[in-house]
Amino acid sequence: MSTPTTAPHGSWKSPITTDLLLGGSVNISQPQIDGPSVYWIEGRPAEGGRNVIVHLSEGDREDVTPPGFNARTRAHEYGGGDYLANDGIVYFSNFADQRIYRQRPGEAPEAITPEAALRYADFIIDAARNRLICIREDHRVDDREAINTLVAVPLAGGEQIVLAEGDDFYATPRLSPDGRRLAWLTWNHPNMPWDGTQLWLADLDDDGAPVNPRVVAGGQTESIFQPEWSPDGTLYFVSDRTGWWNLYRVRDGAVEALASMAAEFGLPQWVFGMSTYAFTSPGEIVCTYSWNGVRYMARLDTATGALAAFDVAYVGTHLRAGGGHVVYIGGSPAVPTSVVRLDPASGALEVLRRSTDLIIDEGYISVAVPVEFPTANDLTAHGYYYPPRNKDFVAPAGDLPPLIVTIHGGPTSATTSDLNLSRQYWTSRGFAILDVNYGGSTGYGRAYRERLNGNWGIVDVEDCINGARYLVEQGFVDGKRLIIRGGSAGGYTTLSAITTSDVFKAAASYYGVSDAEALASDTHKFESRYLDNLIGPYPERRDIYVARSPIHAADKCSAALILFQGLDDKVVPPDQSEAMFLAARNKELPVAYIAFEGEGHGFRQSPNIKRMIEAELYFHGRVFGFEPADAIEPVVIENL
Repeated sequence: MSTPTTAPHGSWKSPITTDLLLGGSVNISQPQIDGPSVYWIEGRPAEGGRNVIVHLSEGDREDVTPPGFNARTRAHEYGGGDYLANDGIVYFSNFADQRIYRQRPGEAPEAITPEAALRYADFIIDAARNRLICIREDHRVDDREAINTLVAVPLAGGEQIVLAEGDDFYATPRLSPDGRRLAWLTWNHPNMPWDGTQLWLADLDDDGAPVNPRVVAGGQTESIFQPEWSPDGTLYFVSDRTGWWNLYRVRDGAVEALASMAAEFGLPQWVFGMSTYAFTSPGEIVCTYSWNGVRYMARLDTATGALAAFDVAYVGTHLRAGGGHVVYIGGSPAVPTSVVRLDPASGALEVLRRSTDLIIDEGYISVAVPVEFPTANDLTAHGYYYPPRNKDFVAPAGDLPPLIVTIHGGPTSATTSDLNLSRQYWTSRGFAILDVNYGGSTGYGRAYRERLNGNWGIVDVEDCINGARYLVEQGFVDGKRLIIRGGSAGGYTTLSAITTSDVFKAAASYYGVSDAEALASDTHKFESRYLDNLIGPYPERRDIYVARSPIHAADKCSAALILFQGLDDKVVPPDQSEAMFLAARNKELPVAYIAFEGEGHGFRQSPNIKRMIEAELYFHGRVFGFEPADAIEPVVIENL
């Protein structure tokens, strides 16, 4: 065994390069089971971020969607629920024109919806009536405040029938096994789906029209997630009526709880098609849940409510069941995200597809350590700490690592401890990371989630600052080299932190919100009233929006800043990052701005992803005076 080389943190040479991260790596999502076949979507950076539907049967894997097609809906801008596989035929939403296409084996995709400003998502099959049932988002009249409905789309094309309308949002249509009842979710401004939704149930007449629609659960302050029919025709769902997203069912007209516990069986519905449980039989559910920030998979007996955990290496979401197996997207702190097939009877796992086939020596892998730390108002916040790790290097004696505080987007989302090689890129170069689940994050109950209500830009910032200070006080990191970074809402927290405190010395904002008022007045429908709960009603409380906007406090900015932005971003338009760049430059702070043509809210193209990762490393090297081991194209940094 060779003796490690002594070198400053940040300058360590790592085998986890950007080329390695992107070469052959894919983003995998949305598994489905269709008879003996398994399908999933691969987002491929090497193909410009194209979403490709993949089919696996008898060990043979092949692409379904041909070049020129991208299986990705823009409904709610964030998409999800992009396709459906049924009896060997695949139906999918194509990104370029947002039409639904039918793909028969061996044939070219065929459009079954018209050319129009319409978007579709969350498909189910109504085989008895030869139609799809799905969510439709109509932009023909008002692009910003589109009309959302639940519709039936004939499989042969033709006139679409509206099944439910009048609410601002619809999601998760689910047809009973006998085809005679339909369940779905709705919610209205200013709620987001994790604030309050309604679960609707209707009978279907002989023509498939809903009759006697009624609300069976939910309301303004109760969030319902994933309605699902059991094989025996019982309607199940997840509700947070007790303060925790737990499983329930409707039986004999009454709502019954199953396995009540202080744990989260639900997720924030940022995208369509999410699932945390699936039926292997009328008497058994395989589910995943989060308890105190740790995720588990378990078997639930629907008769007794008994919950028995699986001892599996891969824990995940997007569960689908069929043929006696469960397929899902799983990962862990030690293994990459993968499409996994579970045999519930034996607990045996089979990995069908890894997001990367790279095998990284564990000597370069930093494993997450869950941390709790004190924060404002005598409360506790959560996160994951990743110490630097590289078997080939050690730091000089007494040299503590720089800390990168990373912030998830959302803000009503959460980070997990699953292996993420993008994090390991930094830890293997000598950085420590604190991945914060600040107040407002999911996975810790409704009360924790609601800490952010009225306090966005305050609670999240305090938790990030207090998390960094906690690690400094523990002697883990260098208090003079604290970095904060985040994308989207995480970018807002990043910019807020460096304009309201001097704790962080450098910051990286990825398509971050700098002007909360602009976000409230110039964003897409799904989030157009989101800030009513997080900040206050707009324009009635415009004063709060101005006070909480980093752009109006740019003269108080205390950190070197690098900004990244997609020029096609419809969620956070480029002018927000551009305004922050100009303000920081005018204050004579070290600042850089890198914009990418053809990128939206989140970067999908390999060259751009490579550039942003390396540019941030280069930027921190210049600011903190270390030389990265990698050969990196220089970044133009103003005022340095």
